[in-house]
Amino acid sequence: MDDADGGFRSLLRQFFALERDVLVLSVAMFAFSLGFQMTSRYVPRYMSVLGAGAVSIGLFGTFGNLVSAVYPYPGGALSDRIGSRLALTLFGLASTAGFLVWLFAESFGTLTVPAVGTTVELAGYRIVVGWLDPAVLPVGIFLGLVFAQAWKSLGLGATFAIVKQAVAPDQLATGFASTETFRRSAFLLGPLLAAGVLTVFAFETGFRVVLAIVAAFGFAATLLQYILYDASEDTLGKSFGGVSTVIEDLRSMPAELRPLLVGDTLVRFANGMVYVFFVIVVTEFLEVGATLPVVGRLSPDAYFGVLLAVEMAVALLVMVSVSRLSQRVGLKPVVALGFAVYAVFPVLLIYAPPNAAALAALFAFSGLRFAGLPAHKALVVGPAEAGSAGRVTGTYYLLRNVVVVPSAAIGGAIYAFSPETAFGTATAVGLFGLALFVAFGEEFEGAVA
Repeated sequence: MDDADGGFRSLLRQFFALERDVLVLSVAMFAFSLGFQMTSRYVPRYMSVLGAGAVSIGLFGTFGNLVSAVYPYPGGALSDRIGSRLALTLFGLASTAGFLVWLFAESFGTLTVPAVGTTVELAGYRIVVGWLDPAVLPVGIFLGLVFAQAWKSLGLGATFAIVKQAVAPDQLATGFASTETFRRSAFLLGPLLAAGVLTVFAFETGFRVVLAIVAAFGFAATLLQYILYDASEDTLGKSFGGVSTVIEDLRSMPAELRPLLVGDTLVRFANGMVYVFFVIVVTEFLEVGATLPVVGRLSPDAYFGVLLAVEMAVALLVMVSVSRLSQRVGLKPVVALGFAVYAVFPVLLIYAPPNAAALAALFAFSGLRFAGLPAHKALVVGPAEAGSAGRVTGTYYLLRNVVVVPSAAIGGAIYAFSPETAFGTATAVGLFGLALFVAFGEEFEGAVA
Protein backbone atom coordinates (compact mmCIF):
# COMPACT_ATOMS: atom_id res chain seq x y z
CA MET A 1 0.00 0.00 0.00
CA ASP A 2 2.87 2.38 0.74
CA ASP A 3 4.22 1.87 -2.78
CA ALA A 4 0.80 2.53 -4.23
CA ASP A 5 0.38 5.71 -2.18
CA GLY A 6 3.85 6.87 -3.18
CA GLY A 7 3.08 6.18 -6.83
CA PHE A 8 -0.14 8.19 -6.61
CA ARG A 9 1.60 11.14 -4.95
CA SER A 10 4.30 10.99 -7.61
CA LEU A 11 1.60 10.98 -10.29
CA LEU A 12 0.04 14.10 -8.78
CA ARG A 13 3.41 15.89 -8.73
CA GLN A 14 4.08 14.94 -12.37
CA PHE A 15 0.57 15.91 -13.39
CA PHE A 16 0.54 19.37 -11.80
CA ALA A 17 4.09 20.01 -13.01
CA LEU A 18 2.87 19.87 -16.61
CA GLU A 19 2.12 22.95 -18.68
CA ARG A 20 -1.14 24.79 -18.02
CA ASP A 21 -2.59 23.85 -21.40
CA VAL A 22 -2.05 20.16 -20.64
CA LEU A 23 -3.86 20.60 -17.32
CA VAL A 24 -6.80 22.28 -19.03
CA LEU A 25 -6.79 19.55 -21.67
CA SER A 26 -6.89 16.91 -18.95
CA VAL A 27 -9.89 18.51 -17.26
CA ALA A 28 -11.75 18.53 -20.58
CA MET A 29 -10.68 14.92 -21.16
CA PHE A 30 -12.13 14.03 -17.78
CA ALA A 31 -15.51 15.64 -18.48
CA PHE A 32 -16.02 14.24 -21.97
CA SER A 33 -14.72 10.82 -21.00
CA LEU A 34 -17.12 10.82 -18.06
CA GLY A 35 -19.99 11.58 -20.39
CA PHE A 36 -19.00 9.14 -23.09
CA GLN A 37 -18.45 6.27 -20.68
CA MET A 38 -21.77 6.91 -18.96
CA THR A 39 -23.55 6.57 -22.30
CA SER A 40 -21.74 4.88 -25.18
CA ARG A 41 -21.17 1.51 -23.50
CA TYR A 42 -24.93 1.29 -22.84
CA VAL A 43 -26.14 2.31 -26.29
CA PRO A 44 -26.13 -1.30 -27.63
CA ARG A 45 -28.20 -2.35 -24.61
CA TYR A 46 -30.58 0.54 -25.27
CA MET A 47 -30.94 -0.59 -28.88
CA SER A 48 -31.65 -4.14 -27.71
CA VAL A 49 -34.37 -2.94 -25.32
CA LEU A 50 -35.95 -1.06 -28.22
CA GLY A 51 -36.05 -4.26 -30.26
CA ALA A 52 -32.83 -4.13 -32.31
CA GLY A 53 -31.14 -7.45 -33.04
CA ALA A 54 -27.50 -8.49 -33.30
CA VAL A 55 -27.22 -7.35 -36.93
CA SER A 56 -28.52 -3.86 -36.09
CA ILE A 57 -26.19 -3.55 -33.12
CA GLY A 58 -23.30 -4.71 -35.28
CA LEU A 59 -24.17 -2.07 -37.87
CA PHE A 60 -24.15 0.56 -35.12
CA GLY A 61 -20.68 -0.60 -34.12
CA THR A 62 -19.50 -0.42 -37.72
CA PHE A 63 -20.98 3.06 -38.09
CA GLY A 64 -19.06 4.06 -34.97
CA ASN A 65 -15.92 2.62 -36.52
CA LEU A 66 -16.59 4.60 -39.70
CA VAL A 67 -16.93 7.83 -37.73
CA SER A 68 -13.71 7.02 -35.86
CA ALA A 69 -11.96 6.35 -39.17
CA VAL A 70 -13.13 9.52 -40.89
CA TYR A 71 -12.68 11.99 -38.03
CA PRO A 72 -9.03 11.83 -36.85
CA TYR A 73 -7.31 12.97 -40.05
CA PRO A 74 -9.40 16.10 -40.72
CA GLY A 75 -9.44 16.77 -36.98
CA GLY A 76 -5.66 16.59 -36.79
CA ALA A 77 -5.18 18.67 -39.91
CA LEU A 78 -7.67 21.27 -38.69
CA SER A 79 -6.03 21.53 -35.27
CA ASP A 80 -2.61 21.99 -36.93
CA ARG A 81 -4.13 24.73 -39.08
CA ILE A 82 -6.34 26.77 -36.71
CA GLY A 83 -4.81 25.81 -33.36
CA SER A 84 -5.90 23.46 -30.60
CA ARG A 85 -7.97 25.96 -28.62
CA LEU A 86 -10.49 26.78 -31.36
CA ALA A 87 -10.53 23.24 -32.72
CA LEU A 88 -11.25 21.61 -29.36
CA THR A 89 -13.94 24.21 -28.58
CA LEU A 90 -15.76 23.37 -31.81
CA PHE A 91 -15.40 19.65 -31.17
CA GLY A 92 -16.66 20.04 -27.60
CA LEU A 93 -19.81 21.85 -28.70
CA ALA A 94 -20.47 19.15 -31.29
CA SER A 95 -20.14 16.37 -28.70
CA THR A 96 -22.54 18.16 -26.36
CA ALA A 97 -25.06 18.40 -29.19
CA GLY A 98 -24.64 14.67 -29.80
CA PHE A 99 -25.62 13.79 -26.24
CA LEU A 100 -28.75 15.91 -26.67
CA VAL A 101 -29.64 14.13 -29.92
CA TRP A 102 -29.37 10.80 -28.09
CA LEU A 103 -31.65 12.20 -25.37
CA PHE A 104 -34.39 12.86 -27.93
CA ALA A 105 -33.50 9.94 -30.21
CA GLU A 106 -37.03 8.57 -30.45
CA SER A 107 -38.17 11.78 -32.15
CA PHE A 108 -36.04 10.93 -35.19
CA GLY A 109 -37.82 7.66 -36.00
CA THR A 110 -36.34 4.45 -37.43
CA LEU A 111 -34.91 3.20 -40.71
CA THR A 112 -35.36 -0.42 -41.85
CA VAL A 113 -32.57 -2.09 -43.81
CA PRO A 114 -34.06 -4.95 -45.90
CA ALA A 115 -33.05 -8.57 -45.45
CA VAL A 116 -29.98 -9.69 -47.39
CA GLY A 117 -29.56 -13.11 -48.97
CA THR A 118 -29.44 -15.28 -52.08
CA THR A 119 -31.61 -18.28 -52.93
CA VAL A 120 -29.98 -21.15 -54.87
CA GLU A 121 -31.34 -24.42 -56.27
CA LEU A 122 -29.47 -27.58 -55.26
CA ALA A 123 -30.71 -31.11 -56.04
CA GLY A 124 -34.28 -29.87 -56.21
CA TYR A 125 -34.08 -27.96 -52.93
CA ARG A 126 -34.19 -24.20 -52.50
CA ILE A 127 -31.48 -23.01 -50.16
CA VAL A 128 -31.09 -19.48 -48.79
CA VAL A 129 -27.43 -18.46 -48.54
CA GLY A 130 -26.07 -15.55 -46.51
CA TRP A 131 -29.49 -14.50 -45.20
CA LEU A 132 -29.84 -11.80 -42.54
CA ASP A 133 -32.96 -10.46 -40.84
CA PRO A 134 -34.11 -6.93 -41.67
CA ALA A 135 -32.32 -4.45 -39.45
CA VAL A 136 -34.31 -1.72 -37.69
CA LEU A 137 -32.00 1.26 -37.14
CA PRO A 138 -32.97 4.08 -34.74
CA VAL A 139 -31.96 7.19 -36.70
CA GLY A 140 -31.41 9.34 -33.60
CA ILE A 141 -28.88 6.88 -32.18
CA PHE A 142 -26.80 6.97 -35.37
CA LEU A 143 -27.15 10.73 -35.87
CA GLY A 144 -26.23 11.40 -32.24
CA LEU A 145 -23.03 9.39 -32.64
CA VAL A 146 -21.95 11.65 -35.51
CA PHE A 147 -21.82 14.56 -33.07
CA ALA A 148 -21.04 12.81 -29.78
CA GLN A 149 -17.83 11.30 -31.18
CA ALA A 150 -16.46 14.69 -32.23
CA TRP A 151 -14.31 15.62 -29.22
CA LYS A 152 -12.95 12.11 -28.85
CA SER A 153 -12.05 11.47 -32.50
CA LEU A 154 -11.84 14.87 -34.23
CA GLY A 155 -9.82 16.14 -31.28
CA LEU A 156 -7.44 13.19 -31.21
CA GLY A 157 -4.68 14.91 -33.18
CA ALA A 158 -5.01 18.11 -31.15
CA THR A 159 -4.69 16.29 -27.82
CA PHE A 160 -1.63 14.38 -28.99
CA ALA A 161 -0.03 17.56 -30.32
CA ILE A 162 -0.54 19.41 -27.01
CA VAL A 163 1.31 16.74 -25.05
CA LYS A 164 3.98 16.45 -27.76
CA GLN A 165 4.85 20.16 -27.54
CA ALA A 166 4.83 20.23 -23.71
CA VAL A 167 6.84 17.09 -22.85
CA ALA A 168 10.45 16.05 -23.54
CA PRO A 169 10.89 13.05 -25.90
CA ASP A 170 12.16 10.67 -23.20
CA GLN A 171 9.20 11.64 -20.99
CA LEU A 172 6.43 11.14 -23.55
CA ALA A 173 5.12 7.92 -21.98
CA THR A 174 5.02 9.56 -18.54
CA GLY A 175 3.36 12.68 -19.96
CA PHE A 176 0.69 10.62 -21.65
CA ALA A 177 0.31 8.53 -18.48
CA SER A 178 -0.40 11.64 -16.41
CA THR A 179 -3.10 12.94 -18.74
CA GLU A 180 -4.36 9.44 -19.57
CA THR A 181 -4.67 8.52 -15.88
CA PHE A 182 -6.68 11.66 -15.20
CA ARG A 183 -8.93 10.88 -18.16
CA ARG A 184 -9.26 7.24 -17.19
CA SER A 185 -10.40 8.23 -13.71
CA ALA A 186 -13.55 9.41 -15.50
CA PHE A 187 -13.79 5.92 -16.96
CA LEU A 188 -13.91 4.70 -13.36
CA LEU A 189 -16.45 7.23 -12.08
CA GLY A 190 -18.65 7.34 -15.19
CA PRO A 191 -19.88 3.73 -15.11
CA LEU A 192 -20.42 3.99 -11.34
CA LEU A 193 -22.57 7.09 -11.78
CA ALA A 194 -24.50 5.35 -14.56
CA ALA A 195 -24.93 2.28 -12.37
CA GLY A 196 -26.26 4.48 -9.56
CA VAL A 197 -28.83 6.06 -11.86
CA LEU A 198 -29.86 2.67 -13.27
CA THR A 199 -30.31 1.36 -9.74
CA VAL A 200 -32.88 4.08 -9.05
CA PHE A 201 -34.66 4.12 -12.42
CA ALA A 202 -35.71 1.51 -14.94
CA PHE A 203 -33.27 1.29 -17.85
CA GLU A 204 -35.09 3.38 -20.48
CA THR A 205 -35.85 6.23 -18.05
CA GLY A 206 -32.48 5.97 -16.34
CA PHE A 207 -30.59 6.16 -19.61
CA ARG A 208 -32.35 9.42 -20.49
CA VAL A 209 -31.45 10.85 -17.09
CA VAL A 210 -27.82 9.92 -17.75
CA LEU A 211 -27.91 11.65 -21.13
CA ALA A 212 -29.20 14.88 -19.60
CA ILE A 213 -26.41 14.82 -17.02
CA VAL A 214 -23.63 14.26 -19.55
CA ALA A 215 -24.90 17.02 -21.86
CA ALA A 216 -24.49 19.43 -18.94
CA PHE A 217 -20.96 18.09 -18.30
CA GLY A 218 -20.03 18.56 -21.96
CA PHE A 219 -21.17 22.16 -22.13
CA ALA A 220 -19.39 23.06 -18.89
CA ALA A 221 -16.14 21.43 -20.05
CA THR A 222 -16.24 23.23 -23.39
CA LEU A 223 -16.74 26.59 -21.70
CA LEU A 224 -13.95 25.95 -19.19
CA GLN A 225 -11.59 24.79 -21.93
CA TYR A 226 -12.25 27.88 -24.07
CA ILE A 227 -11.68 30.31 -21.17
CA LEU A 228 -8.59 28.73 -19.58
CA TYR A 229 -6.62 27.17 -22.43
CA ASP A 230 -3.56 29.23 -23.39
CA ALA A 231 -3.04 28.91 -27.13
CA SER A 232 0.17 30.95 -27.28
CA GLU A 233 2.35 27.84 -27.58
CA ASP A 234 0.35 26.23 -30.39
CA THR A 235 2.41 25.25 -33.42
CA LEU A 236 0.47 25.73 -36.65
CA GLY A 237 1.13 23.60 -39.69
CA LYS A 238 0.09 23.88 -43.29
CA SER A 239 -3.48 24.04 -44.49
CA PHE A 240 -5.30 21.02 -45.85
CA GLY A 241 -4.64 20.58 -49.54
CA GLY A 242 -7.16 17.89 -50.41
CA VAL A 243 -6.54 14.26 -51.34
CA SER A 244 -2.96 15.03 -52.38
CA THR A 245 -2.23 16.09 -48.80
CA VAL A 246 -3.56 12.78 -47.48
CA ILE A 247 -1.40 10.84 -49.94
CA GLU A 248 1.63 12.93 -49.04
CA ASP A 249 1.12 12.28 -45.32
CA LEU A 250 0.67 8.55 -45.91
CA ARG A 251 3.93 8.37 -47.85
CA SER A 252 5.82 10.39 -45.25
CA MET A 253 4.63 8.35 -42.26
CA PRO A 254 7.70 7.31 -40.19
CA ALA A 255 8.82 3.79 -41.08
CA GLU A 256 8.89 2.82 -37.39
CA LEU A 257 5.10 3.07 -37.28
CA ARG A 258 4.33 0.51 -39.98
CA PRO A 259 4.75 -2.77 -38.03
CA LEU A 260 2.94 -1.18 -35.09
CA LEU A 261 0.13 -0.11 -37.40
CA VAL A 262 -0.35 -3.61 -38.83
CA GLY A 263 -0.42 -5.35 -35.45
CA ASP A 264 -2.55 -2.65 -33.87
CA THR A 265 -5.05 -2.80 -36.74
CA LEU A 266 -5.55 -6.56 -36.38
CA VAL A 267 -5.93 -6.32 -32.61
CA ARG A 268 -8.44 -3.49 -32.93
CA PHE A 269 -10.31 -5.33 -35.69
CA ALA A 270 -10.66 -8.29 -33.35
CA ASN A 271 -11.86 -6.11 -30.50
CA GLY A 272 -14.23 -4.27 -32.83
CA MET A 273 -15.94 -7.51 -33.82
CA VAL A 274 -17.33 -8.02 -30.32
CA TYR A 275 -16.88 -4.78 -28.35
CA VAL A 276 -20.48 -3.62 -28.76
CA PHE A 277 -21.68 -7.00 -27.50
CA PHE A 278 -19.87 -6.93 -24.14
CA VAL A 279 -22.89 -5.33 -22.47
CA ILE A 280 -25.22 -7.77 -24.24
CA VAL A 281 -23.20 -10.76 -23.06
CA VAL A 282 -23.25 -9.60 -19.42
CA THR A 283 -26.88 -8.47 -19.30
CA GLU A 284 -28.63 -10.91 -21.67
CA PHE A 285 -26.35 -13.86 -22.53
CA LEU A 286 -24.94 -14.49 -19.02
CA GLU A 287 -27.60 -12.38 -17.19
CA VAL A 288 -25.32 -11.69 -14.25
CA GLY A 289 -26.35 -9.30 -11.49
CA ALA A 290 -24.86 -8.98 -8.03
CA THR A 291 -25.63 -8.27 -4.40
CA LEU A 292 -23.23 -5.74 -2.90
CA PRO A 293 -22.85 -4.47 0.67
CA VAL A 294 -24.77 -1.25 1.43
CA VAL A 295 -26.26 -0.87 -2.07
CA GLY A 296 -27.98 -4.27 -2.11
CA ARG A 297 -29.12 -6.10 -5.22
CA LEU A 298 -27.94 -4.79 -8.59
CA SER A 299 -29.59 -5.65 -11.88
CA PRO A 300 -27.35 -6.92 -14.71
CA ASP A 301 -27.53 -3.44 -16.28
CA ALA A 302 -26.30 -1.75 -13.11
CA TYR A 303 -23.70 -4.45 -12.44
CA PHE A 304 -22.22 -3.95 -15.91
CA GLY A 305 -21.39 -0.40 -14.84
CA VAL A 306 -19.66 -1.77 -11.74
CA LEU A 307 -17.64 -4.16 -13.92
CA LEU A 308 -16.48 -1.28 -16.10
CA ALA A 309 -15.44 0.57 -12.93
CA VAL A 310 -13.46 -2.46 -11.75
CA GLU A 311 -11.72 -2.57 -15.13
CA MET A 312 -10.76 1.09 -14.88
CA ALA A 313 -9.65 0.82 -11.24
CA VAL A 314 -7.06 -1.77 -12.23
CA ALA A 315 -5.99 0.37 -15.19
CA LEU A 316 -5.45 3.39 -12.95
CA LEU A 317 -3.48 1.37 -10.40
CA VAL A 318 -1.01 -0.01 -12.92
CA MET A 319 -0.80 2.66 -15.64
CA VAL A 320 1.84 4.89 -14.10
CA SER A 321 3.99 2.00 -12.89
CA VAL A 322 3.90 0.40 -16.33
CA SER A 323 4.79 3.70 -18.03
CA ARG A 324 7.82 3.95 -15.75
CA LEU A 325 8.71 0.40 -16.66
CA SER A 326 8.59 1.36 -20.34
CA GLN A 327 11.39 3.87 -19.73
CA ARG A 328 13.63 0.99 -18.62
CA VAL A 329 12.60 -1.86 -20.90
CA GLY A 330 11.29 0.16 -23.86
CA LEU A 331 7.83 0.81 -25.24
CA LYS A 332 7.45 -2.33 -27.34
CA PRO A 333 7.11 -4.92 -24.51
CA VAL A 334 4.53 -2.77 -22.75
CA VAL A 335 2.49 -2.30 -25.93
CA ALA A 336 2.65 -6.06 -26.55
CA LEU A 337 1.24 -6.70 -23.08
CA GLY A 338 -1.76 -4.51 -23.84
CA PHE A 339 -2.30 -6.23 -27.19
CA ALA A 340 -2.22 -9.65 -25.50
CA VAL A 341 -4.96 -8.73 -23.04
CA TYR A 342 -7.07 -7.25 -25.85
CA ALA A 343 -6.70 -10.50 -27.79
CA VAL A 344 -7.63 -13.09 -25.16
CA PHE A 345 -10.41 -11.19 -23.36
CA PRO A 346 -13.25 -12.02 -25.82
CA VAL A 347 -12.93 -15.80 -25.55
CA LEU A 348 -12.56 -15.58 -21.77
CA LEU A 349 -15.73 -13.49 -21.50
CA ILE A 350 -17.99 -15.60 -23.68
CA TYR A 351 -17.04 -18.79 -21.81
CA ALA A 352 -17.07 -17.20 -18.34
CA PRO A 353 -19.31 -18.82 -15.73
CA PRO A 354 -22.47 -16.80 -14.95
CA ASN A 355 -21.03 -15.70 -11.64
CA ALA A 356 -20.60 -12.14 -10.36
CA ALA A 357 -17.19 -12.76 -8.76
CA ALA A 358 -15.85 -14.49 -11.87
CA LEU A 359 -16.87 -11.57 -14.07
CA ALA A 360 -15.34 -9.08 -11.64
CA ALA A 361 -12.02 -10.96 -11.83
CA LEU A 362 -12.22 -11.10 -15.63
CA PHE A 363 -12.88 -7.37 -16.00
CA ALA A 364 -10.06 -6.67 -13.55
CA PHE A 365 -7.79 -8.63 -15.91
CA SER A 366 -9.16 -6.62 -18.82
CA GLY A 367 -7.98 -3.46 -17.07
CA LEU A 368 -4.40 -4.49 -17.82
CA ARG A 369 -4.97 -3.75 -21.52
CA PHE A 370 -5.10 -0.05 -20.71
CA ALA A 371 -1.69 -0.22 -19.06
CA GLY A 372 -0.08 -0.18 -22.48
CA LEU A 373 -1.98 2.83 -23.84
CA PRO A 374 0.47 5.57 -22.76
CA ALA A 375 3.36 3.59 -24.25
CA HIS A 376 1.33 2.98 -27.40
CA LYS A 377 0.61 6.69 -27.80
CA ALA A 378 4.27 7.51 -27.23
CA LEU A 379 5.24 4.94 -29.86
CA VAL A 380 2.82 6.58 -32.33
CA VAL A 381 3.72 10.24 -31.75
CA GLY A 382 7.39 9.85 -30.80
CA PRO A 383 8.85 9.73 -34.32
CA ALA A 384 6.79 12.77 -35.47
CA GLU A 385 8.55 16.05 -36.21
CA ALA A 386 7.55 19.30 -34.48
CA GLY A 387 4.50 20.92 -36.06
CA SER A 388 3.29 17.67 -37.66
CA ALA A 389 2.27 15.58 -34.63
CA GLY A 390 -1.40 16.20 -35.29
CA ARG A 391 -1.19 15.03 -38.91
CA VAL A 392 1.02 12.01 -38.12
CA THR A 393 -1.40 10.91 -35.43
CA GLY A 394 -4.40 11.55 -37.65
CA THR A 395 -2.85 9.62 -40.54
CA TYR A 396 -2.03 6.65 -38.32
CA TYR A 397 -5.53 6.42 -36.93
CA LEU A 398 -7.08 7.05 -40.35
CA LEU A 399 -5.35 3.97 -41.75
CA ARG A 400 -6.07 1.82 -38.71
CA ASN A 401 -9.68 2.82 -38.36
CA VAL A 402 -10.53 2.50 -42.06
CA VAL A 403 -9.57 -1.16 -41.96
CA VAL A 404 -11.45 -1.69 -38.68
CA VAL A 405 -14.70 -0.14 -40.02
CA PRO A 406 -16.50 -3.40 -41.02
CA SER A 407 -15.41 -5.35 -37.94
CA ALA A 408 -18.57 -4.85 -35.88
CA ALA A 409 -20.90 -5.66 -38.77
CA ILE A 410 -18.95 -8.86 -39.41
CA GLY A 411 -18.99 -9.67 -35.72
CA GLY A 412 -22.72 -8.94 -35.52
CA ALA A 413 -23.48 -11.29 -38.42
CA ILE A 414 -21.44 -14.06 -36.78
CA TYR A 415 -22.96 -13.29 -33.35
CA ALA A 416 -26.47 -13.71 -34.78
CA PHE A 417 -25.41 -17.20 -35.83
CA SER A 418 -23.32 -18.07 -32.75
CA PRO A 419 -22.05 -15.77 -29.98
CA GLU A 420 -19.30 -18.25 -29.11
CA THR A 421 -18.06 -18.37 -32.69
CA ALA A 422 -17.97 -14.57 -32.92
CA PHE A 423 -15.95 -14.16 -29.73
CA GLY A 424 -13.63 -17.08 -30.51
CA THR A 425 -12.89 -15.70 -33.97
CA ALA A 426 -12.12 -12.31 -32.45
CA THR A 427 -9.52 -13.83 -30.15
CA ALA A 428 -7.87 -15.70 -33.04
CA VAL A 429 -7.54 -12.51 -35.10
CA GLY A 430 -6.19 -10.59 -32.10
CA LEU A 431 -3.52 -13.19 -31.37
CA PHE A 432 -2.38 -13.05 -34.98
CA GLY A 433 -1.95 -9.28 -34.72
CA LEU A 434 -0.01 -9.67 -31.48
CA ALA A 435 2.33 -12.21 -33.09
CA LEU A 436 3.07 -9.89 -36.02
CA PHE A 437 3.87 -6.96 -33.74
CA VAL A 438 6.14 -9.05 -31.52
CA ALA A 439 7.99 -10.34 -34.57
CA PHE A 440 8.39 -7.11 -36.54
CA GLY A 441 7.59 -4.15 -34.27
CA GLU A 442 10.32 -1.52 -33.73
CA GLU A 443 11.28 0.51 -30.68
CA PHE A 444 11.23 4.30 -30.57
CA GLU A 445 14.83 5.30 -29.85
CA GLY A 446 13.89 8.24 -27.62
CA ALA A 447 11.74 6.09 -25.33
CA VAL A 448 14.53 4.98 -22.99
CA ALA A 449 16.39 7.69 -21.10
